[in-house]
Amino acid sequence: MKLTGFVFVAASAMSLASCAMTVPVAVISGKGDVMRGTSTASMSGGSFQVSGKLKGKKTDCSGTYDAFDTSVTISMPVRCSDGRKGFVIATRQANGIDGSGRVRLTDGTEADFVFGRAAADF
Repeated sequence: MKLTGFVFVAASAMSLASCAMTVPVAVISGKGDVMRGTSTASMSGGSFQVSGKLKGKKTDCSGTYDAFDTSVTISMPVRCSDGRKGFVIATRQANGIDGSGRVRLTDGTEADFVFGRAAADF
């Protein structure tokens, strides 16, 4: 009986370790530029990446966050392929999957974003 319990616990742990949830992300600047990508939360942490135009130039931006942080609003650093960096402030809806926020880069660039179901429409 003890071996069966151990096998169940080990199988559950392996299953959880490989679990990840990915949702779409859309970033929309005040000038109409749009970046699209994804945010993924897993047992190993959270990450996001978006690609598209920002200030009229093709740019990729990404960052990481604590996937276990259950706060409604979280802040996370972001770095872009053109050298810009800054912070993202995201506010989650009650389901923890959908939400919105604001991106602020050190050069003064600001943009709004949505993630989850709302981002799928972009």
